[in-house]
Amino acid sequence: MKSRFLTPSLVTIILCLPLSAQVGESEAARLGQDLTPLGAERAGNAAGTIPAWDGGITTPPAGYVVGSHHPDPFADDRPLYTITHDNLGEHEASLTAGHAALLKAYPSSYRMPVYPTRRSASNPERIYEATRRNATTARLVNNGAGFENAIVGIPFPIPQNGLEVIWNHLTRYRGVAAARYIGQASPTRGGSFTMVEFEDDFLFNYTREDVTAADLDNVLIYFKQAVIAPARLAGSILIAHETLDQVREPRRAWVYNAGQRRVRRAPNVAYDNPGTAADGMRTSDQFDMFNGAPDRYDWNLVGKKEIIVPYNSYRLHSDSVKYRDILTPLHINQDLTRYELHRVWVVDATLKSGTSHIYSRRTFYVDEDSWQILAVDQYDSRGQLWRVSEAHCINYYEAQTFWSTLEVHTDLLAGRYLAIGLDNEGKMYDFGVKRTPADYSPDALRRAGVR
Repeated sequence: MKSRFLTPSLVTIILCLPLSAQVGESEAARLGQDLTPLGAERAGNAAGTIPAWDGGITTPPAGYVVGSHHPDPFADDRPLYTITHDNLGEHEASLTAGHAALLKAYPSSYRMPVYPTRRSASNPERIYEATRRNATTARLVNNGAGFENAIVGIPFPIPQNGLEVIWNHLTRYRGVAAARYIGQASPTRGGSFTMVEFEDDFLFNYTREDVTAADLDNVLIYFKQAVIAPARLAGSILIAHETLDQVREPRRAWVYNAGQRRVRRAPNVAYDNPGTAADGMRTSDQFDMFNGAPDRYDWNLVGKKEIIVPYNSYRLHSDSVKYRDILTPLHINQDLTRYELHRVWVVDATLKSGTSHIYSRRTFYVDEDSWQILAVDQYDSRGQLWRVSEAHCINYYEAQTFWSTLEVHTDLLAGRYLAIGLDNEGKMYDFGVKRTPADYSPDALRRAGVR
């Protein structure tokens, strides 16, 4: 793939600094100036195909009611062009290796409609303020397995290595607490599927208002996931405490088994163990594009690049669309997708010697405006591109968070895919729920399981 990496002085500085170096005051002073409050380049690109960031979406569109599906603020946009197998050569330099492979694998049906770039990502002001404070104090510890001296905001808004970029994704703002009701499906090659329905519940401990590092108890996120359909899987519940330093203290996880009516520890909910009810189509650490301990990989910061990525995917989120409209054979219905040209951080992760994972290499494409991972290319033990992951995201403008509405993991070798996050026919995300750490204890899990 022809390279078009950006070469501003910022990237040059970043690539030359050692793992433990910290950002000085003069660099941090750029936040909110030529850099956005989260560290992206505020200006557009020289070609004018990426506009300047103007704050993103900070207020909901007129008529929006909290709790309903989110109207598309860019509904009047029309595609600038559509990338197909036939014109792939004209655009391949701006594509991920995974998207180029999908266009080649499905030449008659896979297409990528490319729309005007809308830099819609935004966060509350307190996240920006905390990010500025973190910029000069945060540092990696335990060879990058954790970090310290940062709280609430992005820890490394001016990243100096690949691990810092990944930690920015892991700690990005997604509200304080959230509940969601989503579907997961892994259609056969012919398109038939069984919908697995989840009730997910989050407390983002790291971004709670007025939280201190001492309050964290080494926990970034409290998470609960209940399977509510189909009947043969319903009733099982997972609780996880996502620890900040998972090498010092591995993720704490418990599962309620409906058949046995008992709670047990679940140490295997990590790394490349199979994802819940995913038919072997994703690993545990592919949930949310990447989660968990980063210690099994060496993380190389390749640099920043202009790449066509999924963005502002309000059509895939719409309640006027049915699951059947999205879940078509071989890949999702690409007519409902939206792609845009954005600057992304490219991080290449290669498996460390002496460790194991089904993916020998993973290339991550991380949005500069939100620190959300937008796409991942995953390679097998032979170095062959195996699975392609996409996060189709929107700005949940009532909470000012840019987060996925649908994740798609496509297996090039099996000719199948997994879609998780489907919410078109169900309830919407609820960012107004009130949660405390006590809601995610093993005792709370027992009480939830026996109801």
